[in-house]
Amino acid sequence: MSQEMWTYIFVAGTFAIYIGIAIWARAASTDDFYVAGHDVHPVVNGMATAADWMSAASFLSMAGLIAFMGYGGSVYLMGWTGGYVLLALLLAPFLREFGKFTVPDFVGDRYYSTTARMIAVICALFVSFTYIAGQMKGVGVAFSGFLGVEFNTGIYVGMGIVFVYAVLGGMKGITYTQVAQYCVLIFAYTVPAIFISLIITGNPIPQLGFISDVKGEDVSMLAKLNQVVTDLGFKEYTSTDKSMFDMFAITGALMFGTAGLPHVIIRFFTVSSAGAARVSAGWALVFIALLYTTAPAVAGFARLNFIDTVNESTYVESLDNYDTEAAAIVAAGGKPIPKWFKDWEKTGLLAVEDKNGDGRIQYRAGADNEVTKLDRDIFVLANPSIANLPGWVIGLVVAGGLAAALSTAAGLLMVISSSISHDLCRRTLFKDMDDKTELRVARFAAAGAVVAAGFMGIYSAKLAFVAQVVAFAFGLAAASLFPVIFLGIFWKRMNREGAIASMLTGLVPTFLYIWHFKIGAGKAAGAADWFLGVSPEGIGFVFMFVSLAVGIAVSLATKAPPQDIQDLVEDIRVPGTRRSHGIADSGMAPVADHR
Repeated sequence: MSQEMWTYIFVAGTFAIYIGIAIWARAASTDDFYVAGHDVHPVVNGMATAADWMSAASFLSMAGLIAFMGYGGSVYLMGWTGGYVLLALLLAPFLREFGKFTVPDFVGDRYYSTTARMIAVICALFVSFTYIAGQMKGVGVAFSGFLGVEFNTGIYVGMGIVFVYAVLGGMKGITYTQVAQYCVLIFAYTVPAIFISLIITGNPIPQLGFISDVKGEDVSMLAKLNQVVTDLGFKEYTSTDKSMFDMFAITGALMFGTAGLPHVIIRFFTVSSAGAARVSAGWALVFIALLYTTAPAVAGFARLNFIDTVNESTYVESLDNYDTEAAAIVAAGGKPIPKWFKDWEKTGLLAVEDKNGDGRIQYRAGADNEVTKLDRDIFVLANPSIANLPGWVIGLVVAGGLAAALSTAAGLLMVISSSISHDLCRRTLFKDMDDKTELRVARFAAAGAVVAAGFMGIYSAKLAFVAQVVAFAFGLAAASLFPVIFLGIFWKRMNREGAIASMLTGLVPTFLYIWHFKIGAGKAAGAADWFLGVSPEGIGFVFMFVSLAVGIAVSLATKAPPQDIQDLVEDIRVPGTRRSHGIADSGMAPVADHR
């Protein structure tokens, strides 16, 4: 059976499962739509959380970035892993005890202010739309590679699929769909890694193959990769040109941004209690570790195989006549450019130019590099083809990449939907709205968000790789949402004035800094022009401390929160003293708005 047929079987089969689950678990109430009825088993929720967490940035982009950035790309691995631990241990149980299933809802009640709630809605939308732009770019990469179409067309197809199961099923449908997507994506990620590890090192465990000797050679895989890249003029794979402070800032932004991500926090409200949320967080960490410990090996293998198959290869002009042209090149003693390269070239994500006219492709550092476009987000999907693995493995990886991108996109759509329908409409503008109307508004909001996210994904492809776009979202969350959540839980003196000042201080300068250096006048600037030498990916970590300081200073300079709010903060740190079920408080009276 051909590779194309295997790909269609895996993709069509998995999509049928996702849509079937969405229909089976169709949300019938706002409770189902927002928090899946609070009755998801902790292990099941842990798996769904892992799928929600391991987005296109984790599945598609992280290994690609590490492959070409080497040690410098490890900030994404360290930051996201550490960030999840921080969220699971430091914040999630207390937020679950508080009982509010959206971040703006927590901010509005904790800081007894409609204004604070509205600013939190704005922050959540900024973060979510930035994050989902990266996911939709991943969807476009996966679909364009699968269907052999242009990148933008791939995004349009992905928009249609997300629309069906996110708008129809809500959080209930998304939760069980994400369980299926986790099974697909983790199998798709590890199986080719095992194959390639066996081919290169003879070790079936990728994590060990990464540090093992190359098969038949008395040299480790990493040492050989270092030698190969330095011979081509690149930096050693195990080194980086990033400053230590910038690496620290990016890692910090990713870590603390995780603790402020609305689409991850909302997952802890689909279980029945704060205790179940802790168990769920532990299981999610186990499921996440399976992929994250494999990623460095996938990255190293991809870089080595890419250089081996592309460098000094002879360009084949026609994909339709590929076999004939390739056979003639081999007969003449040459090495034809691999077919996988020609396949991806159609998508516009790869390009070459024979600058010296010798008919061969030189992959080098500097101006004479003839690989003129190389989108690193394609490498996890292309890896099985580069390694010449069986067609069914290639089809499986395509299905896994789509599962990763779509699972997180759906979770983010729920945040956007709930922010508009619940926090903005029902809790602020139309307080007499009934459940049926709110559910209808939520679905319309999700549908509109799908369309907006698709077009943002098309635009974001011009700016950066998926993981870098996602890193901007983490920076925004670290600077704007993490300080008010953290201080709101652990410091009862934090008041509404401090919260408002803190969120604005974090959001505005972080967004403007990213805009300036990625879109605006400073787009061509280098590290010398960055504030304190910190890149746009890491600046959220710097402004997070400014935001914390401003929040504390303003709170101390203004009136203390009402006593009932201070008592509430004390209560949520003692498990069992405050029991609620997300949408409606069951054990305490509603918190008053002390405007």
